[in-house]
Amino acid sequence: QVRLVESGGGLVQTGDSLRLSCATSGYSFDKVVVAWFRQGPRKEQEFVALISPGGATDYADSVQGRFTISRDDAKNAVYLQMSSLQPEDTAVYSCAAGVRYYIDTSRRRNPLSYSYWGQGTQVTASS
Repeated sequence: QVRLVESGGGLVQTGDSLRLSCATSGYSFDKVVVAWFRQGPRKEQEFVALISPGGATDYADSVQGRFTISRDDAKNAVYLQMSSLQPEDTAVYSCAAGVRYYIDTSRRRNPLSYSYWGQGTQVTASS
């Protein structure tokens, strides 16, 4: 069974940094696209960032320049380094995996394109 487990969330002040981790198992890690989504007060999944098996990355405009996604194949893990956190970044952050990399940007950023999801980790940035 494919499993994803997030960790690293917490309560921070505006301007602080956090690193989220996504540990994966149950599938060939080298073949999966891994994305981060977040769910805030509106209860809608918002695309944050993704990384392909080849290391290609994509970021939402709202986090470009502040967040960095990376992967460590030796540890079957994906990370999200978050800097300059703002109150609007407050949300439950979830990692998701899919077996296909879509050339179309909207499809890559669509949560329906990902088959496997973790349970999420809470990130709160207070003013």
